[in-house]
Amino acid sequence: MSLSGVTDTLRLVLLVKLLLATVCGGAIGLERELAGKPAGLRTNILICVGAALFTHLSVLIAQIGFTPDGRPYGDTTRIAAQIVSGIGFLGAGAILHAHGAVVGLTTAASIWVVAAVGTAIGAGAYVEGVGTSALIVLVLVGLRPVETRLLRRRRKVHATVRVQRDCRFDLLEDIIRINGLHLVDRRTFEHGTDRAFELDLIGTSTQIDAAIDDMRRRQDVISVAVD
Repeated sequence: MSLSGVTDTLRLVLLVKLLLATVCGGAIGLERELAGKPAGLRTNILICVGAALFTHLSVLIAQIGFTPDGRPYGDTTRIAAQIVSGIGFLGAGAILHAHGAVVGLTTAASIWVVAAVGTAIGAGAYVEGVGTSALIVLVLVGLRPVETRLLRRRRKVHATVRVQRDCRFDLLEDIIRINGLHLVDRRTFEHGTDRAFELDLIGTSTQIDAAIDDMRRRQDVISVAVD
């Protein structure tokens, strides 16, 4: 086969990889788009295609020259390895912190795994890449009803905790954290002889009841009221 024939074959292989990466990234991105997530269709396609191209180039560049015993001079993992660390910047940008809540973890995880799919396709592991894509879509779509039912068992409550003036909030925060509750918001009101903490908490009924009981056992807690 002539040099031009080899070049055309390599380009055809790369084209197949990029098209397959587009399909796999698009399948995952479509679910994210329909769910209204910031990293949607185009973002996931670009990540998957970019990872596939980087991996393909990583293998191609490393095989430019070979040692007398047939080993490539370059390291086939050098460029591809940077995908793992580089994609972390995108994932970190998808995670938001607001009022003590952390959101965007699923989006960040999907970005990370889409890059893994692209890397697999770029390395020629087509079955692994396509199979992983199908599994990801199954997890994102199939487990959503289960996750919704589980979240329904959690509820948000408003609690007013009156304490003595020398009672620090971090003591109550330890009780909240130990019982597995999520503190959404906190407001502090100073009075003449005591202070009041207005708390918005999220958790199951069992967790909320246990936390309230623990607070009421403290001698520096005057009262706990839950709306």
